[in-house]
Amino acid sequence: MTITAIPGRWAEGTGLVLGPFLLLAGVLLRSGEDDFFPGQLAAYNADPGRMALSYGLYAAGVVLLWPAVTALARMAGRTHPGWAQWGATLVLLGLFGRVFHAGVSHLAFQLVDALGQAEARRVVEVTYGAFHVFKAVNVCVMGGWIVLAVGAYRARVLGPVRCVALALAAALPLGVLKGSSDPLSLAALTGLAVALVPLGVTVLRNGPAPRWWAVALTAALVPVAFVIGMAG
Repeated sequence: MTITAIPGRWAEGTGLVLGPFLLLAGVLLRSGEDDFFPGQLAAYNADPGRMALSYGLYAAGVVLLWPAVTALARMAGRTHPGWAQWGATLVLLGLFGRVFHAGVSHLAFQLVDALGQAEARRVVEVTYGAFHVFKAVNVCVMGGWIVLAVGAYRARVLGPVRCVALALAAALPLGVLKGSSDPLSLAALTGLAVALVPLGVTVLRNGPAPRWWAVALTAALVPVAFVIGMAG
């Protein structure tokens, strides 16, 4: 399998493998805490480093799912383009919504640092239902994975068990400051890993290895990007 389309085999394979793992790692780091915003704010107040790392890993996993989705949709689209196009579009819109929620959660944690836990909770409580444009993608968050799973099944990209596992991702809670460590959420994330990780390993193996200078350049750019981001 040689993928020449954007974003390319390495981005897609990496997303398929790391995306689900980062999501699971992020959620497991905050397991044991109350899954709703008062408990999440209290957990951050007690252990800010752990909670910041947890939410950071989760957000990174969400971002890495976009090349994973493009890979799966391309494969399904060879024989069932309609299901693949609709599935990918809905899932990607849902991922945009989750990234937005991650940004709001990050701001809420900064309120704990700036104002204290009690005042941060009050601010979040009175603003939690505020309108924003990404409320329109909530249905995409829930339905996109199911549509994509049906397309993957009909195109025989994934077997029936892994398609059901992929569809379980629709059960993952959405919104701001959601702990997502309940059994249903863990089942959804485990299903995502079962569906995508083996496909990612196949994608990475079926093609030439990257050139050494490309690996070195990528590794060097990661800390540089962080430094520039913190400076700006």
